[in-house]
Amino acid sequence: MTPELHLAPEVAAALHERRAVVALESTLITHGLPYPANIETALAMEAAVRETGAIPATIAVLKGQITVGLTANEVERLGAAPAGTVRKCSRRDFAIAVGLNEDAATTVAGTMIAAHWAGIRVFATGGIGGVHRGHPFDVSADLIELGRTPVAVVCAGAKSILDLPLTLEVLETQGVPVIGLGTTTLPAFYTRSSGLPIDTCVDTAEQAASIVAAAHRLGLGHGLLITVPVPAEDELPAETAEAAIRQATDEAEAQGIRGRDVTPFVLMRVAQLTEGQSRRANVSLLRNNARTGGQIAVALQNLR
Repeated sequence: MTPELHLAPEVAAALHERRAVVALESTLITHGLPYPANIETALAMEAAVRETGAIPATIAVLKGQITVGLTANEVERLGAAPAGTVRKCSRRDFAIAVGLNEDAATTVAGTMIAAHWAGIRVFATGGIGGVHRGHPFDVSADLIELGRTPVAVVCAGAKSILDLPLTLEVLETQGVPVIGLGTTTLPAFYTRSSGLPIDTCVDTAEQAASIVAAAHRLGLGHGLLITVPVPAEDELPAETAEAAIRQATDEAEAQGIRGRDVTPFVLMRVAQLTEGQSRRANVSLLRNNARTGGQIAVALQNLR
């Protein structure tokens, strides 16, 4: 465990006692949702994990210290920070954030790394990054991290603003199994199905946990993607989502928005264009994924 890693007392005790722990990311707090919905959603995700009997561990870098398990006050501080004052932290950013004693919010890739260092095997998030539409060489670090860090990532698929077929191709190249929990197709974030087939489908958290346990026994060294559709009552119709995504993506292109700025811009515009429907779907799937992650983590500990 790296010396810069700080485990919150509750998380440290749970890991020592071999109780279930679920990692949660922090970019949704600083870059994903507006204030105060960002704080409310982060705390609701932690509550959803606790409902299952697991312990939540929201991860961030605080003044240069990689922190696994934020307090409510720390979540509040990050959520209220002015835009642009908290670094977005993937693999390439850890040394910068730690070396310069910065605050940084971990992405999917960054959270996977810190969770693995801490010994946490299940991580729940909203949607992973992927291949950007119209830019096939713009591949999210999340996909590469999934190929080399053995953490199970529970999500609602890749964000539907991305090129989903190409994203699945990259995951296949990286050797990452894509598992549907209650679905035979890849969820499309806001909508329950993209229509794209995935590697296998399981019906229960216990079955998903069995696959996670097998991957660790085999020592294959890669992550697993466990996909869960957004709850049906909060699904955004596919036609509505696609129309908004296309318009937002075109606007980003026209304004010259590139790199890590594309996703937050497009998500914001989609929320505006759908009059908040996409944001309701986003919050719903985040809570649902946190609950599902807790169920899988508990089932995994029961296997051990």
